[in-house]
Amino acid sequence: MKEETEFKPKPLISVGGKPVLWHIMKIYSYYGYNEFILALGYRGDMIKEYFLHWRTLLNNFTLSTKDNEVTFHNNDCDDFKITFVETGLETLTGERVRKLKKYIGDEDFMVTYGDGVADIDINKLVAFHKSQNTIATITGARREGRFGLLDYDKESKKIRDFYQTGITDTIEAQSQDLINGGFMVFKNEFLDLIKPNTMIEQAFDPLALKGELSMFEHEGKWKCMDTYKEVEELNKYWINDPFWKVWD
Repeated sequence: MKEETEFKPKPLISVGGKPVLWHIMKIYSYYGYNEFILALGYRGDMIKEYFLHWRTLLNNFTLSTKDNEVTFHNNDCDDFKITFVETGLETLTGERVRKLKKYIGDEDFMVTYGDGVADIDINKLVAFHKSQNTIATITGARREGRFGLLDYDKESKKIRDFYQTGITDTIEAQSQDLINGGFMVFKNEFLDLIKPNTMIEQAFDPLALKGELSMFEHEGKWKCMDTYKEVEELNKYWINDPFWKVWD
């Protein structure tokens, strides 16, 4: 996606005039989860600058250049509490989450990627996670061919095996139609199960073997943004069918 990411991080790519990161945060905020920890990497400075100057970008204001006093005439900003954490330029996803441990504290927590949206009910996801009482819950979303598939038990809603890449178009593979769509929930102890310098998905296999990885089946729509074509598609969705816009 060089057209978009050569000079800015993917989470700041615009969908309907707002960064896709904002769209993701709005989904969580609608369900009452408005405290966020952003694991920053490539051009994390731009993400900091965006939110630091958010009020001036979104609102009308008067600036007195003599004393630099700013008077806002409206306040169209969301109620987010954001912690910005520099986690390294080349750091793998699991290590990024490990670096957030002191900011997460002792609470259970949720994690998602910075490029996928869905019409997902976060409250139902959390309730499902609690009812399963497993260490981890991931959301199963309807597949797009290039992703790895999930081998799951439809009755227990637990993952039997987690394989994210290297899937071929066998008949067996085609019978599975769900992939990891992000929107994950973890017990706090998961932080100690992530091995240093690994991808977060590498911790899923051992959990699946122990019956500690559940899957919340999302029956609605889901869309990620890995190519410029998908950026265009999301912007068309925003105009014609913003299915993830659960907020007013």
